[in-house]
Amino acid sequence: MHFPLPRHRRRTALAALLIAALAPVAQGAEVQALPAGVQAALQRAKLPDSALSAVVQEVRNGPEPGVPLLRWNEAQPVNPASVFKLLTTFAALDLLGPAWTWSTPVYFGGPVRDGVLEGSLYLRGSGDPTLVIERVWLMLRHLQQLGVREIRGDIVLDRGAWSLPASSPADFDGESARPYNVRPDPLLLNLKAFTLTLRPDPARGIASVSMEPLLAGVAADTSVPLAAGPCEDWRTALKPDWSDPGKVRLTGRYPASCGEQPWPVAYSDPASFNARLLAQTWFELGGRLGGKVLDGAVPAGLKPAWEQRSPPLAEVVRDINKFSNNVMAEQLFLSLPGATRADANLSGSRPEDARALLQRWLQARLGDAAQREVVVANGSGLSRDSRVSAQALAQLLAQAWQSPVMPELISSLPVSGMDGTLRRSVTTLGRAHLKTGSLRDVNAVAGFVLSNSGRRYVVVAILNHPLAGAGRPVLDALAQWAIDDAKR
Repeated sequence: MHFPLPRHRRRTALAALLIAALAPVAQGAEVQALPAGVQAALQRAKLPDSALSAVVQEVRNGPEPGVPLLRWNEAQPVNPASVFKLLTTFAALDLLGPAWTWSTPVYFGGPVRDGVLEGSLYLRGSGDPTLVIERVWLMLRHLQQLGVREIRGDIVLDRGAWSLPASSPADFDGESARPYNVRPDPLLLNLKAFTLTLRPDPARGIASVSMEPLLAGVAADTSVPLAAGPCEDWRTALKPDWSDPGKVRLTGRYPASCGEQPWPVAYSDPASFNARLLAQTWFELGGRLGGKVLDGAVPAGLKPAWEQRSPPLAEVVRDINKFSNNVMAEQLFLSLPGATRADANLSGSRPEDARALLQRWLQARLGDAAQREVVVANGSGLSRDSRVSAQALAQLLAQAWQSPVMPELISSLPVSGMDGTLRRSVTTLGRAHLKTGSLRDVNAVAGFVLSNSGRRYVVVAILNHPLAGAGRPVLDALAQWAIDDAKR
């Protein structure tokens, strides 16, 4: 039986209906199903809906949380690949501040007389990931400006800041020559890698080969024969032989159609890289060395002659996130325990110390969800064991938006269609700042988009599936859906 409402209650009910109808327009409404474009992209990639974890949520200034637009498998911990770098870099900026720097102290083991250091030179590493060849050259040039032309003793490398388990660059995927597999080192010089540059010379039928930086005792082929045909997998076509640390050999051919190409390579004997690089660079500067370059410890009580400072952390974070640099991310991750200690002279930090520190920071940010939805394996995401849920990551990004370090973190992210790992993105030019991640079976993006209506959204989208490699259009479709909010 139907009972009509009194007139005043009919007016109240009508007002409630109007408010409910207008609320999605004014504030946004959560979508309970995947957008049509995302579903279509999943189908084309032959990926099930269950492969995707996603959150799209408006971000706002102030204490009120942003309106969630989409939540999909959001609480499931999944492998985020390099998107995990967002946790490492946000934590580092938050704990240390954007202006923080690494310090590499340099010590004289004796007096300097008539251009001669009558003793050994000591370098103590603290994890600085920016000691590339240019900055190594500047460090040795500064040594000469202090009057040193000859080192009568040794160059001693103190790598005691960390206590690392034995490992190999081949441990993760067997690709030991890939620079992303270089293992961390408290004294990491030039990322333990060199670059081969190939330049075709059709008139001579060869491609010239140059190596930078040069390494003491390492010879490299200076040319390879040219080949006809398209520029496809030219690295494999060169048939490199890395088996002899004293020789860089290319036994194949180079397609002339490739033009000039750089090829970064991780050195095959990482344990000797620092010694070879320093010996060669010191020699090129005209310096003389009476002893050797070797590992050791700075004698107790010795005071630094000077300290080589890194660029500020904000610049390093930018390199890590824009270009998804695994080695730099690991250096930052392992530097955190020492950098946050009250006694900066303590040494021997272990990977488990870094994991525990990051887990405590996450606990403070996420509460109990940090234990349920995050697994910290390392700082780069180059792992089969790392885990984070889409909602935990979205919550951290929403907090980052209101953090004092928000400008530094967001500006470190690749910009759609413009730079970094999003340079070839098909998402609307310049509207998305997203960290990317990919491994076998993983494809992911996370960051911020500016929509056509002027709203800013956190976007997190992670695919875990054997066919995830084909899923980039799925991630693009979700980011574009958030950008096109004015059409909904």
